[in-house]
Amino acid sequence: MSDGPVLVVGGTGMLGSQVVTELLARGKQVRALVRPGSDASRLEAAGAQFARGDMMDAASLARAMDGADAVVTSAAGYTRHRKGDTSETDIVGNTNLVEAASRSGIRRFVLTSILTCDQTPQVPHFWHKKLAEDRLEKLGVPFVALRPGAFLDQITRFGGDPISKGRLSWFGSPTVPLTFVHTAHLAGYLAAAVDVPGVEGRRIDIGWDRPVSMQDIADIAGRLTGKTIRVRAVPTGLLRAAGTVLAPVNPMPKDLSAMIDWFQTGRYVADTTLQQQFFGAPPTAEEAVRRLVTGLGHALSES
Repeated sequence: MSDGPVLVVGGTGMLGSQVVTELLARGKQVRALVRPGSDASRLEAAGAQFARGDMMDAASLARAMDGADAVVTSAAGYTRHRKGDTSETDIVGNTNLVEAASRSGIRRFVLTSILTCDQTPQVPHFWHKKLAEDRLEKLGVPFVALRPGAFLDQITRFGGDPISKGRLSWFGSPTVPLTFVHTAHLAGYLAAAVDVPGVEGRRIDIGWDRPVSMQDIADIAGRLTGKTIRVRAVPTGLLRAAGTVLAPVNPMPKDLSAMIDWFQTGRYVADTTLQQQFFGAPPTAEEAVRRLVTGLGHALSES
């Protein structure tokens, strides 16, 4: 370890902002890469430094990494959460980031990858993570790749608060088990990965104590709140059709359709052996769903 700051790429995002908080809580200096024009006031208020730059601007990455000890990146362009994000961010941007880390001599590079990315060339945003892992290895950058499952928190994007509405919306079958993560738990692992010994070159699956289906999640949430929560299954054909129509102007629906099809195979399941070895016992599904429920402001049932 050195006294240099940890550069967080994606620090203004949902996951990255929590990584910043976790690192600061561990006594780390944090420097966040912030795009020109983006608001860095929350980062500054939390005690983080920031460097203006962009993954598509290689020179800005070199400046941001100057004197840094480590890099943690949670950046993802395919989601298009921010203006200017595209799949090129995941291809060219990640290449720029890895090459800058190679030139700067970073002690450790922590990559937020994706579970089963090495098995899914048909899912572009999964495969781009696999290519980033390979590039890190090829250039000899000391790295660890955490491969989380699907983000439980994201279910609120598909139909709002499921507890208030008594309904969860989900593409495809609600009974196929798969691996989920909670953003807050993953942020803790990413922060810990900066210093945990013995992880160099590892690809580490991140999940819970077991795979669960969306119906399982609805049942757990129902028991915790004393409410009935149903699952509304949205036919995957609708997303597939949208992906075909929109592909010339927006590849994201086709990408997501391929991801959902992969979920339906039942093979999106983590092997948490290394997670337990390096970070301790995985959270239980009940712990994670409880965190979701209370994070949405709901009281737990006393029964």
